Amino acid sequence: MKMDNNIEEHDTLGEDHIGTSADTPLRNDAFTLSDLEKIDIIKDDVRHILETLGLDLTDDSLSGTPNRVAKMFVNEIFGGLDPKKKPKASTFDNKYKYGEMLVEKNITVYSTCEHHLLPIVGRAHIAYISNGTVVGLSKMNRVVDYYAKRPQVQERLTIQVVKALQEVLNTDDVACVIDAKHLCVNSRGIRDIESSTVTSEFGGKFKEESTRREFLDYIKLKTKF
Repeated sequence: MKMDNNIEEHDTLGEDHIGTSADTPLRNDAFTLSDLEKIDIIKDDVRHILETLGLDLTDDSLSGTPNRVAKMFVNEIFGGLDPKKKPKASTFDNKYKYGEMLVEKNITVYSTCEHHLLPIVGRAHIAYISNGTVVGLSKMNRVVDYYAKRPQVQERLTIQVVKALQEVLNTDDVACVIDAKHLCVNSRGIRDIESSTVTSEFGGKFKEESTRREFLDYIKLKTKF
């Protein structure tokens, strides 16, 4: 009975998309296996899932699926779990003394919901106010991509992006807003294809109403080329 209660509790947490930590929950031995070893193990697990579902893996279309999925998990969609892949975000002196807010908007987000392993797709908007240093624009995109490439909840992803840039820029004055669709909501369960989820994290000066409002007004601007 206790096990059944735990399963019910965990199902409820997953359906309600509740996270338990601002850090990605990793075991202490998460990196003892090489990527090739992980791929080999996951390949067998995927094969077992597909065979359990009744699929014929001798079919030409399916025979390579276990290996493809395993490589995708390790090298692509969950590649952000590997700390060696964390982007090196070099900073530069703010020699031109730009003292206003810098906003990078409409950064593409591709992530994976940790509750059902279905895609999260959306846009991130980031801003910071220089404390004497600046960071290359593409590095903000890379930070988002790195933390997105792991099983995630959107709230955690938003916090992780802000914390990472605060560390790089040596300032609390960083903000992030993410607007994304969750296929675990859109394609299953309630199957609401129109809804999206918006999360935000505001640090330093962005906790002030005027600064936060300025940032939110910037990301409403329509960019056309």
